[in-house]
Amino acid sequence: MKIVRVNKKTLFKFSGLIIFILIIGIVTNSFGMQNYYNIGFTTGLTTSNLNVRSGPGTNYKIVTTIPKNQYIRVFAGVGDWYIVQVEGDFVGAVSKKYVKPIYPKTSSNNGTNNSTSGSTGISGSTSNTAVLSADEQEVFDLINKQRTNNGLRALKIDSEVQNVARIKAKDMVQNNYFSHTSPTYGSPFDMLNKFKVSYKTAGENIAGNSNNQSAVTAWMNSAGHKANILNSSFNYTGIGVVTGSQYGKIYVQMFIGK
Repeated sequence: MKIVRVNKKTLFKFSGLIIFILIIGIVTNSFGMQNYYNIGFTTGLTTSNLNVRSGPGTNYKIVTTIPKNQYIRVFAGVGDWYIVQVEGDFVGAVSKKYVKPIYPKTSSNNGTNNSTSGSTGISGSTSNTAVLSADEQEVFDLINKQRTNNGLRALKIDSEVQNVARIKAKDMVQNNYFSHTSPTYGSPFDMLNKFKVSYKTAGENIAGNSNNQSAVTAWMNSAGHKANILNSSFNYTGIGVVTGSQYGKIYVQMFIGK
């Protein structure tokens, strides 16, 4: 199945530099840089209604409140608090005990990983660090071979899109469905928005197959899926391949244009 849409929303009001300055300001004005630490994930899910405060402590004022089961972007830790960005572009601190990590910065669904950082020939390169499983890497290479054979630039892996595609594939296997609309996350565009992925255009291909080459061949034999693969407005992608289901493996490829 294939889906594509143009999204005209501007998902972020602040530039990365402004957000970074705000984060540093929060940390340095409260606990000091020596208490800042990196964490192993970038997106969290609130497990309760949660107050976002102007600094990492209950003595700081509440700047906004977010409901249970809301996705938030998590930048760093300070003591028992996370520095986060939430809907409305609020940057503040929340208690870490009410935030569930959703996905790691780099991960894979099996023990064999291949880094795609930097140039990878026909495979293009990553926009930021990402680790692909062997299956995902093979599909990535096969897709880019189709693009370069048709005179198009190779897609690059975007680590945020990669994580969303992998989560969608896992969701399809765990919840035993085959659809662009997830009972957990909604449409592909809902899902990209919930995980705060910025894009101008986006699309999704899904497949169930037991073989990587066969999955890509099936996509190329379908006009709609082929149109996504050879869409010149797409320049970044993420590919999730998860073993399971009646098909053997579930494939999710998400495309975005920036």
